[in-house]
This record gives sequence, structure tokens and C-alpha cells, in this order.
Amino acid sequence: MNSVEYLLSPGAAWIVSQVLKIAIHSIKSRKLALDRAFGDGGMPSTHSAVVCALATTCLLCFGFLSIQFAIAAVLAFLMMHDASGIRMESGKQAKAINDLQEQLNPMLTKPSEGRLEEFLGHTRLQVLMGALTGIIVALIVHQL
Repeated sequence: MNSVEYLLSPGAAWIVSQVLKIAIHSIKSRKLALDRAFGDGGMPSTHSAVVCALATTCLLCFGFLSIQFAIAAVLAFLMMHDASGIRMESGKQAKAINDLQEQLNPMLTKPSEGRLEEFLGHTRLQVLMGALTGIIVALIVHQL
């Protein structure tokens, strides 16, 4: 087994999940949302898709008890926990700060510049759908 599959599966999972993210966001907002191609947050979680594709590839190639799968699985768990926890809370805080800035700006002599990015994290459902996307893509790539 060469290293191509370990790059191809996560790369394909990234592309598939980003295309899904654009499609889902475009349908929801009723306008083409190409900006979602490189943005954080949204359905499905691209981070989860990529790390789960890598972990699945390691599982298929080396087995459940391999060091390669163990490392990839731990990385996937940490990434998905971070996406649905810390990054999600950071997005909520950014929204609260942006709302506060909007309320205070008319009263300030020098209004604040720029808004904080609010679209940072993922819900647990978005993380789960990203994980499933990555697993499915890895299974398909492995069969090819």
C-alpha cells in the first residue's frame, strides 16, 4: 500500500464535504453561497470529514489494533470535540460581541471597526454528518 490513499481519502472527503456545505447553505439561504467553500462552520463539518476519512483509511489498511489507526482515531476525536465544543462556543461569543458593538457604536465617538467571525464551530449533528461523509468517502476510495 502506498501513501496515495492516505492523501486521496482525506482530500476527496474535503472536496465532497465542501460541495455539500455550499449546496446545503445555498438551499437554506436561497442564493448561491460560494463563500462557504473556504469558510468554517456549517453542515457538514469538513474537519470531521477529513480526519474520519484518514482514520477510516488507517483502519482499513492496518486494522483496528494498529498504531496508525490509534493515532488517527485520537486525532479525529480531538478535532471533532474541538469543533463542537470550543470553536462553537467561540462563535457564540463572537456573535454576542458583534451584537453589543452594533448597540454601542451609535454612542461612541470612534465606532469599532469590523466584525468578528461568527461562523466558527459546529453542532453535534454537523460533526456527525461530517464524520459519516469522511467514512463513506474513505470506503469508496478504498474500493477503487
